[in-house]
Amino acid sequence: MKALFDNVSHHCSKVVTETYSTSFSLATRMLSNEIRQDIYNIYGFVRFADEIVDSFHNYNKPILFDRFEQALNDALTDTISLNPILNSFQETVHRYNIDREYINAFMQSMRWDLSKKVYETEEEYKQYIYGSADVVGLMCLKVFVKGDTALFNELKSSAMGLGSAFQKVNFLRDLKADHDQLERTYFPNIDMRDFSEDSKQLIIEEIEADFKLGLSGIFKLPDDAKFGVYTAYKYYLRLLKKLKNTPSTQIKSKRIRVPNYQKVDVLARSFIRYRFNVL
Repeated sequence: MKALFDNVSHHCSKVVTETYSTSFSLATRMLSNEIRQDIYNIYGFVRFADEIVDSFHNYNKPILFDRFEQALNDALTDTISLNPILNSFQETVHRYNIDREYINAFMQSMRWDLSKKVYETEEEYKQYIYGSADVVGLMCLKVFVKGDTALFNELKSSAMGLGSAFQKVNFLRDLKADHDQLERTYFPNIDMRDFSEDSKQLIIEEIEADFKLGLSGIFKLPDDAKFGVYTAYKYYLRLLKKLKNTPSTQIKSKRIRVPNYQKVDVLARSFIRYRFNVL
């Protein structure tokens, strides 16, 4: 039965989300049942693409990525895939009419990660952020608004701002691993040999501006999505605060984390604010 295969595919996307990101999976659980699975489906797709370029060091990454991209294109054309992650994703793409341009832009940024190590100009940096993060926010927004084109257009810039903020926080958190293990430097005009407090502050100010733009859109989201997105926003805001209070020398030498008990605290506080309509 096709329905049974689809259920297995959905379960795989959910398992990928819960296994790779406790923060994102907790926030996703705060979405309504009607849209939760579709966000799992999107996350599973972007996570698998990211894993190819970031983790499979003992394999031929370009060949694996080419095969994944071909399987993606086949899934979108055929409306089915024997890869359960792609099968789930194509279902969500077709259900919400997610633009192929968003998918193509994401895949292009992931492909750059196969060979591009340094983003030297602001234009390169913004183009990478758009493909790796902004369009993911737009894919999710398509799900959140359920076909309301006017609302999508109204919240488009806010969704992109939130996507940018999340990605840049990840970049700052993973500064050491990206540079030392993957030999990548995403922030332009940053000298990793002399990563100073001034450099850190410039990045944080940029992220705070993205968060401000993103927050303005959260208030206007449908109720099905508002609490889950607000929870994710608060998680990343907590991580940014920790990075802000961590000396630049430590950020350059280790990965900064938010402990699980603090994540639970964020969830509890977010729920209280949501419950009493004081977001």
